[in-house]
Amino acid sequence: MRVTLAKSAGFCFGVSRAVELVEQAASSGKKVATLGPIIHNRHVVARFESLGVRVINAPEEALPGESVIIRSHGVSRDVYERLQNQNVEIIDATCPFVKRIHSIVSRAEEEGALPIIIGTKTHPEVEGIAGWCGACQVFENRNELETWAKDHPELRNSSICIVSQTTSTESLWNSCVDFAKKQFTNLKIFDTICKATECRQSEAAQLSRICGAMVVVGDLSSSNTGRLAMICREHCKQVHLVDNASELKPEDFRGVRVVGITAGASTPAWIIKEVYKTMSEITNVEAVQEENFAELLEQSIKTLNTGDKVKGIVTSIGNTEVQVDLGTKHAGYIPYDEVSTDPSVKPEDVLKVGDEIEVFVVRVNDQEGTVQLSKKKLDGLKVWDDMASWVEEKTTVEGTITEENKGGLVANVQGIRVFIPASQSGIAKGGDMASMVGKTVSMKITEVNRARRRVIGSIRAVTSEARKAAQEKIWAEIENGKKYHGTVKSLTSYGAFVDIGGVDGMVHVSELSWNRIKTPADVVKVGDEIDVYVISFDPEKHKISLGYKTAEMNPWNQFMTNYQVGDVVDAKVVKLMTFGAFAEIIPGVDGLIHISQIADRRIGKPEDVLSEGQDVKVKITDVDAENKRISLSIRALLEDGEDAE
Repeated sequence: MRVTLAKSAGFCFGVSRAVELVEQAASSGKKVATLGPIIHNRHVVARFESLGVRVINAPEEALPGESVIIRSHGVSRDVYERLQNQNVEIIDATCPFVKRIHSIVSRAEEEGALPIIIGTKTHPEVEGIAGWCGACQVFENRNELETWAKDHPELRNSSICIVSQTTSTESLWNSCVDFAKKQFTNLKIFDTICKATECRQSEAAQLSRICGAMVVVGDLSSSNTGRLAMICREHCKQVHLVDNASELKPEDFRGVRVVGITAGASTPAWIIKEVYKTMSEITNVEAVQEENFAELLEQSIKTLNTGDKVKGIVTSIGNTEVQVDLGTKHAGYIPYDEVSTDPSVKPEDVLKVGDEIEVFVVRVNDQEGTVQLSKKKLDGLKVWDDMASWVEEKTTVEGTITEENKGGLVANVQGIRVFIPASQSGIAKGGDMASMVGKTVSMKITEVNRARRRVIGSIRAVTSEARKAAQEKIWAEIENGKKYHGTVKSLTSYGAFVDIGGVDGMVHVSELSWNRIKTPADVVKVGDEIDVYVISFDPEKHKISLGYKTAEMNPWNQFMTNYQVGDVVDAKVVKLMTFGAFAEIIPGVDGLIHISQIADRRIGKPEDVLSEGQDVKVKITDVDAENKRISLSIRALLEDGEDAE
């Protein structure tokens, strides 16, 4: 005879979390009460009663100052609010998967949808879910749903939201959903069956198909235990639902070649171990079993120790924790704040169901078979190992600047605090280092002292390396006429120095503008990004002469492109002479208004009619392109009857 133990038997994540919260509260010396039995298992409840934990059935039974724990089934909004009015500490152990259903039905009602719940009407979880929406319908099977839908044909096009009790069966859920899809045209479906429940039920179905007898371990009042027994009975004729090992009878298993054992989500590990041990004694099962089932049991009940590094499979990602299958009877979970060193990272961004991960054991509860894990701590240990190699190999790494202090900057590199001295920050002395906070930067790790947990980094080492590479590239490819997009770094009286990508070149003042300028600041300022071209260069002296003004920028070329003889233009008088006045047509291009063309009468001198800075309308009468001379006339407009003012 062979005994097979289901790998998924026993505490689910929500139950193990609730039990652990009770243990923590009880061990802290607080007065503790649970709102209803913490789980559907009389042995666990009795043990907690021996520790002074009492069970209350209504919020009003709570005593002032008491710590009241809400069990994993959750409660309605009304019950929660009544509990808040009792002057007690509320410890909410509601399963994250159940809390999600609360949010779904509450939001559905707000959006005008009618929630439909598939589950047992009298189950505490279902009662709690129904209490988070004003109106809803609860159906225990497809027939009830069909009958109700037939009586309410007016709801066919209404907005409907359908959810399930977390411990419902896949067959029941799928049957109801299939009907709802055909019945309601505006239906939203949320598959809220707990994945751990799905796994446990699926494994029970598979195991019961190949076993001559099945033992289902759990409290008779447990809904999910009852469902497991029902599923097993669909495939196996002989199913025994037992509360503990004392209920096993040797005569029930005579002639049976293979016996399977599974357990409900409320069954503690120690009861499962006793049942397995008793079954082994009944069937005289030796140490070696086919398919290594004894080895499987050994794995399932082996002890984990704080500080161990273990591997596991991500089985679900809840609202507050990530559940991990360690291949043992321990229900492994990672609190959200232990997933990543970066608090902005969401667990679902770095983990997926089915991922194999290595984690660090933070705390083990062998009594109830739970273990708290940390991915962050193990990642941190690995990073310290990486740090040493980064120094040796001069690896460039990325980090986020988290703060500025007197000596420099502090960065977060994969969860490790890295100090960057001001001299290595890449910021000029007196510069604004605070502006770096929040930015992601590249750096080299230059020093690591693991014992003192001290790490030194340098941004400057990366920028210097990048600048050197850029310089080599520029000098290898530079040629006269080549264009660059650069940044003005500094100004002098004779020109502007421009960084063209690691190398500075100079634009002489005469190459900045076609117009007469007093200083380079008349054209550019430090920080401006401008396009320049190479006029000449000397690789030996590392000098580059650049040009900024181009033929397209030449004012005369612009004039010749846009104006012609006969055009009437607006001009500004810029200089008065004895023989006439010079007027600016566009910046850099002047024309002469001869004294004879200033007025339609004879005048003694130009200033009798005009003054410097005066805006006038003139007519272009002649253009000498070769000598770049332009003749203008106000008189021609007056004779033509046009306003010259």
